[in-house]
Amino acid sequence: MARRHPTSLRTSVEDIAVSRKAPQTPQTQSAAYRLAFADDEFLTSEDTRGIRFQLEYLKPEFRLREHGIDSTVVLFGGARIPEPGKPAWAAKNETQKRNLEAASRYYAEARRFAQLASRTSEATGFREFVVATGGGPGVMEAGNRGAADMGAPSIGLNIVLPHEQAPNLYVTPDLSFNFHYFATRKIHFLLRAKAVAVFPGGFGTLDEFFETLTLIQTGRMDPIPVLLFGAEFWTKVINLEALAEAGTIAPTDPELFALVDTAEEGWDVVRQHYNLPEMGEPNWRGG
Repeated sequence: MARRHPTSLRTSVEDIAVSRKAPQTPQTQSAAYRLAFADDEFLTSEDTRGIRFQLEYLKPEFRLREHGIDSTVVLFGGARIPEPGKPAWAAKNETQKRNLEAASRYYAEARRFAQLASRTSEATGFREFVVATGGGPGVMEAGNRGAADMGAPSIGLNIVLPHEQAPNLYVTPDLSFNFHYFATRKIHFLLRAKAVAVFPGGFGTLDEFFETLTLIQTGRMDPIPVLLFGAEFWTKVINLEALAEAGTIAPTDPELFALVDTAEEGWDVVRQHYNLPEMGEPNWRGG
């Protein structure tokens, strides 16, 4: 975190240390005596929920500013999609196993797309177009891995779930965050986003895709490239043309995103949107 400014006043850290050395009496052992900002029971109470929202927003914000990260390229996609050549660990039956292992091509495309983004990011001193994912396995791992292939930093925005979850090993450790609230995590996904790449996935992927579209559609967010990877998958899963025909969205709303199939095709959409130069073939440093 940022260094403290010089001050002649005692710091909160110093007072926490002193308070822990207080004599053990009924008064000092009472919850009422604890310093408010060092009292876990108080900070996790229902009444301080608003403070926790603020803290979850501020901690990643401060660290991203310290690292000079001005913009991101966000990758969403299924946590269950395996790396090519690896078994579908999440499959519950043979049909799922077959389909998930076939979908491993999207892992490869996500990794390649992150390499292309990181090649451009390098030219900006890793201030712009920094890869950001949800920090988990599958497509998220592929995105962070693609950045690591290029020696580039990448962001992981994990969230605490009932089942065990840990950040994938390719997230830059200093940019590996953990959230309690989906709401604050969503803010950080889109606050700096200059492009959003959506790969095949489940409920979470659909949630992030439609939220991004809604923000752009309603003018709450400037239009950015929204890439839907896998035309075969998405045209089977959703039919926005049907919504347009029904009149529940505008006839032009399906134009808010682009269907693409390859990393090169997707990055070309981003490049043309921002009038970026062609960077040439990425110098892949991974194995």
